[in-house]
Amino acid sequence: MSQGIEFNRLMLDMRSMQAEAMAKPKAVAPVAGAGATGGPSFSDMLGMAVGKVNDTQVASNQLSNAFEVGKSGVDLTDVMISSQKAAVSFQAMTQVRNKLVQAYQDIMQMPV
Repeated sequence: MSQGIEFNRLMLDMRSMQAEAMAKPKAVAPVAGAGATGGPSFSDMLGMAVGKVNDTQVASNQLSNAFEVGKSGVDLTDVMISSQKAAVSFQAMTQVRNKLVQAYQDIMQMPV
């Protein structure tokens, strides 16, 4: 039962992040003369995403270590769910990286 709740919460988080990302360019007015939107740059957003993946993996490792030591209140199902979240987030980040590298290679191969 908790897996369904975790999945629903994860989907809600993803939808809220999508709505936030879609709303930011519309809500922020461009800076005069700079040509920038004033929002976070692509590299900042990518860095934040990598940081979130790292935080997920660190939390998973801490939970796993707590279970291995035998701390009370740490359930095996929580450890496994945390481990899967970390694995999925890392795989997603790897796919994004692969797409970025492919896009860069495609741009570099364009004739001038």
